[in-house]
Amino acid sequence: MKLQVNARNGRKIADLEVTESTRVEDLKNLFARKYPKYYPTRQRFTFGGVPGTPLTDGKTLADYKLGDGDIVTFKDLGAQIGYRTVFLIEYAGPLFIYAFFYFFRDLIYNNAQKHPLQEAQKIAFICWTVHYVKRELETLFVHRFSHGTMPVLPNLPRNCGHYWLAGLAIAYFVNHPLFTSPPSQRVYIGVALFIVGQIGNFITHVMLRNLRPEGSKERKIPRGFLFDFVSCPNYFFEIMVWIGFSLITQSIASFVFALMGAGQMYMWAAQKHRRYRKEFDGKEGRPLYPRNRKMMVPFLF
Repeated sequence: MKLQVNARNGRKIADLEVTESTRVEDLKNLFARKYPKYYPTRQRFTFGGVPGTPLTDGKTLADYKLGDGDIVTFKDLGAQIGYRTVFLIEYAGPLFIYAFFYFFRDLIYNNAQKHPLQEAQKIAFICWTVHYVKRELETLFVHRFSHGTMPVLPNLPRNCGHYWLAGLAIAYFVNHPLFTSPPSQRVYIGVALFIVGQIGNFITHVMLRNLRPEGSKERKIPRGFLFDFVSCPNYFFEIMVWIGFSLITQSIASFVFALMGAGQMYMWAAQKHRRYRKEFDGKEGRPLYPRNRKMMVPFLF
């Protein structure tokens, strides 16, 4: 049978020879053969007008009751980049920017030689480096991504801009010759929070990885550890990390970055919490999501 492909403005683009058993990913491959510029991850097909109902990989045309002569709408998602590559670039920026400010203070600040690095500055550098090296290693060896790619524009500059500019601001003020070290007790409390947060965050990421077999899109209810209390313990521990780092540095830039991150993670946690409760509603044999779980912070929210 023939399936007509239209642009979003209604202009006809192509006719594709398909069958009812043709999968959506096969449809994308057929279209890419006609128009190599639009590789499969750059394509989105919908039916029923604009915006329409999206066609999802893994399903067949028969699942959508599409037949001979029906019309689907094509949208170009733009140039794509792999999520793993995006995260590697994002985290490399603050890692190297901070190291530059730490090791080349004499080139950046006046009279840096007269103000040697203080203990808190040295500890902050170690913590910062550990955090972003951990993120790079987790991106390479731990995380599994539900979506393979994302649009290069505007996503990559926006994401990198957040991390890179934050890293620049924090590195500038924390490594400054006029930096005033906070009391040692406060620094050690910050280090303790930082370490606990890093360990808890890593455990959570490993548990999430083991929850889904490689290549599978199956979703399960995470259980054990802090998952018995909250839906997103990884965000809880991440916030703990940045509170600890802010106590070590006593820098306004660090506190602002921690606050912005906490706000963003709260929104992500709310979305994931709602999705868990909607997906695991106890109906039609589906498990029921624990109703006593909070979103992110145990016993609070």
